[in-house]
Amino acid sequence: MIENSMFEEEPDVVDLAKEPCLHPLEPDEVEYEPRGSRLLVRGLGEHELDEDEEDYESSAKLLGMSFMNRSSGLRNSAAGYRQSPDGTCSIPSARTMVICAFVIVVAISVIMVIYLLPKCTFTKEGCHKKNQSMGLIQPVATNGKLFPWAQNRLPTAIKPLRYELNIHPNLTSMTFRGSVTISVQALQATWKIILHSTGHNISRVTFMPAVSSQEKQVEVLEYPFHEQIAIVAPEALLEGHNYTLKIEFSANISRSYYGFYGISYTDESKEKKYFAATQFEPLAARSAFPCFDEPAFKATFIIRIIRDSQHSALSNMPKKSSIVMEDGLIQDEFFESVKMSTYLVAFIVGEMKNLSQDLNGTLVSIYAVPEKINQVHHALDTTVKLLEFYQNYFEIQYPLKKLDLVAIPDFEAGAMENWGLITFREETLLYDNNTSSVADRKLVTKIIAHELAHQWFGNLVTMQWWNDLWLNEGFATFMEYFSLEKIFEELSSYEDFLDARFKTMKKDSLNSSHPISSSSIQSTEQIEEMFDSLSYFKGASLLLMLKTFLSEDVFQHVIVLYLHNHSYASIQSDDLWDSFNEVTNKTLDVKKMMKTWTLQKGFPLVTVQRKGKELVIQQERLFVNMKPEIQPSDASCLWHIPVSYITDRKQYSQYQSVSFLDKKSGVINLTEEVQWVKVNVNMSGYYMVHYANEDWEALIKQLKTNPYVLSDKDRANLINNIFELAGIGKMPLQRAFDLIDYLGNETHTAPITEALFQTGRIYNLLEKLGHMDLAARLVTRVFKLLQNQIQQQTWSDEGTPSMRELRSVLLEFACTYSQENCRTTAMKLFEDWMVSNGTHSLPTDVMTTVFKVGSKTEKGWSFLLSIYYTVSSEAEKNKILEALASSDDVRKLYWLMKSSLDGDIIQTQKLSFIIRTVGRRFPGHLLAWDFVKENWNKLVQKFHLGSYTIQSIVAASTHLFSTKAHLSEVRAFFENESETTFRLRCVQEALEVIQLNIQWMEKNLNTLTLWL
Repeated sequence: MIENSMFEEEPDVVDLAKEPCLHPLEPDEVEYEPRGSRLLVRGLGEHELDEDEEDYESSAKLLGMSFMNRSSGLRNSAAGYRQSPDGTCSIPSARTMVICAFVIVVAISVIMVIYLLPKCTFTKEGCHKKNQSMGLIQPVATNGKLFPWAQNRLPTAIKPLRYELNIHPNLTSMTFRGSVTISVQALQATWKIILHSTGHNISRVTFMPAVSSQEKQVEVLEYPFHEQIAIVAPEALLEGHNYTLKIEFSANISRSYYGFYGISYTDESKEKKYFAATQFEPLAARSAFPCFDEPAFKATFIIRIIRDSQHSALSNMPKKSSIVMEDGLIQDEFFESVKMSTYLVAFIVGEMKNLSQDLNGTLVSIYAVPEKINQVHHALDTTVKLLEFYQNYFEIQYPLKKLDLVAIPDFEAGAMENWGLITFREETLLYDNNTSSVADRKLVTKIIAHELAHQWFGNLVTMQWWNDLWLNEGFATFMEYFSLEKIFEELSSYEDFLDARFKTMKKDSLNSSHPISSSSIQSTEQIEEMFDSLSYFKGASLLLMLKTFLSEDVFQHVIVLYLHNHSYASIQSDDLWDSFNEVTNKTLDVKKMMKTWTLQKGFPLVTVQRKGKELVIQQERLFVNMKPEIQPSDASCLWHIPVSYITDRKQYSQYQSVSFLDKKSGVINLTEEVQWVKVNVNMSGYYMVHYANEDWEALIKQLKTNPYVLSDKDRANLINNIFELAGIGKMPLQRAFDLIDYLGNETHTAPITEALFQTGRIYNLLEKLGHMDLAARLVTRVFKLLQNQIQQQTWSDEGTPSMRELRSVLLEFACTYSQENCRTTAMKLFEDWMVSNGTHSLPTDVMTTVFKVGSKTEKGWSFLLSIYYTVSSEAEKNKILEALASSDDVRKLYWLMKSSLDGDIIQTQKLSFIIRTVGRRFPGHLLAWDFVKENWNKLVQKFHLGSYTIQSIVAASTHLFSTKAHLSEVRAFFENESETTFRLRCVQEALEVIQLNIQWMEKNLNTLTLWL
């Protein structure tokens, strides 16, 4: 999610194989140099390098050619060989003999070097052997000395025990001074201490053995390329002995969203205020203070902050003392923390107010800037309920004496789970009764639930390395929805989880997908890219599948055991599976089963066919690419699948049956003949289902006869599966439209939302290619299906949360496509609101729709912008911003994006949301892409390569392209940036989505034209 800034200075190591015309190597190339990729002589393909000898032979050729080119003058020198009158060569001169001997010696030396370094790739980092992360050539520190460590990952010879961190920020100059005293223990004998640091001006470093009281000043070596420093000890560090390291430093407060960063905002009296906060996950603690910045290096922390008297300071732990210093400044000291990873350390300095409540000895507090303190009540009530639920469910008490939740005025991430000091965007923590909709309430509740779950999953028990990020994020996401089902059932959060699973599987079906657990995650960009929907929602989906298969009681027993066994420790995926196997007593080998889901990308397509009393099932990997030559072989793809099903004889989910498919095919005995079968009950399994033609027909018939014998989850699941399968050519698109013909009788949110999403995607592709008549016919067909439900809606906030969300969806659809008298009603509400100068209360659930209709006029758009400047509710601001970004005026759209990038009028944290909104509509989707191209360098400076925000911006600005010209343009743009940029997973995904859009149009356009 978060990426720290990197130094641009390159290590002083010659890249022997780099061609002058190529861009410089990027950081992750150091770790992942393909065999032979940088040493191929022009015209020699990599497939020709089959044996070890050919590797170093090619290297020798390349180096030899380089030498011979530089020595080409020797070949034609008249002084070299004197020609006799008869044309024969005379005996070479002594000078020539010496030169030739020298050339031969050099050539032999080069060949010997290459021979002694087999399979060696030269980069700016030096030599890299195959299957070896770093090679033999040591990097060079900034002072010209050899740096004693060459790997991205820190050595394990030293472990930190305790940090004492002193920070003195100056919010006017946006700088800070600090010192950190680190107590370390040597796990093996060594002379060096390697840790992380970036952006610091280190003024003094001292070293002291635990048995001595005498500090010794030592030299520090800096290697910015890996964001590491090395301290060479004045004496050998002995195994089992403790030592103390003290580092004094200064730095700038970051102006991005990473590390210790500063922001400014304007309060209600129009006075400019300054605020500083931290965001360390995954790699930015090292930019705030020198540390061992890897999740497995857990330690305790004592933090002291010097601040101005008008500010407050917060950190992970409760405040121990406050001392007024001679200059009038105040030093706050916080109690020593529990043992935790560096990415969870946090501190905040600014003007804040809070509301608190005690829960069994833990003080729960919600903080906000003073003028927004009246919006924290919902968050406080929600936090207390969730904290109590988690403590009971996990059977482990929250271990700290306080829990602070803080709304930060400008914050890139949705929220961050720092232990004891959780940080949020204002829109994800604050709730305004007058302007927050039911969707806003659900968002705030979900994100609080997610971050509180992290206090156990991630904070108490932490993954060893970022390759297993899903253990943090998958569990927190699963518990987010599970806890809401238990204590906020009225919010129907299962609808959101279902929708998230649909969208995650769409992403996971691409070739550009990745396993959620991978051993190849090393570089900064690779770590950043792990923060995607797969780590979150695929991880959560697999846990849902496991809970459903094993039963809720068994699942809870495992979770309690897992947390108790690994508290304050760092773990890997196998530790979780071992806990499952301990509880199941290996009646089911959960580790073997779940590795088929976590170690390979994608998911299975389960094909089902009824044959009398038998159900024949087969599995294969789902490929969304319709061109066989592009599809990789699925011979090695096999999943262990819990196949659940219901039939017309046992219609309800409580009567479901489960079979276990761990082979390519199998047969299920039904005991009796049935009219229909629905596989993957409630879509609790992470797989897609394709039925034989007659079985699809039976399900379509049942939906038209009585859809309610199937749950709303199952109905939504059928809509999703049939449209996705039609989209990849597994069945005719017309069959998918036949299935949704039942929608006139649908009353639940999930199926209608999914149907509108699938048909909306088709509309967008048609519209962007100019097929307006066909797009209009599609809208007309969908509107006829939902006309009764739309006409029943009122412009109010009445009903259950699910009914209210359905109202928002249906009225948004009707107004967007000018159906019925929707726009007329919305415009009347907007005009009344405008006459009241924005003080008239609008129904919150339809507020966005009303604003969008109002923004279509010049007067309405300008009025909305003026209100945006003045309102204090982030919920209302977001609704206004979405309406502003839905304008048909490209000049206004460009101004919005530019203003957000600049950050003065509209916060930069809103930029990805604006680009996403602009990119959805016909006049804006080309503009959004042009804006991204034009400002790419600024975007990656602010958000950094691989970050979740960059992933979102790339997808939002390209996902509706469906022409070969756009495919070529997008590919060329990213290729011209850098190899690292082009290799980003989000870039490869964008190219793949465009290709799939092209294929979809080629396959379905003529068919749609004929029958729609």
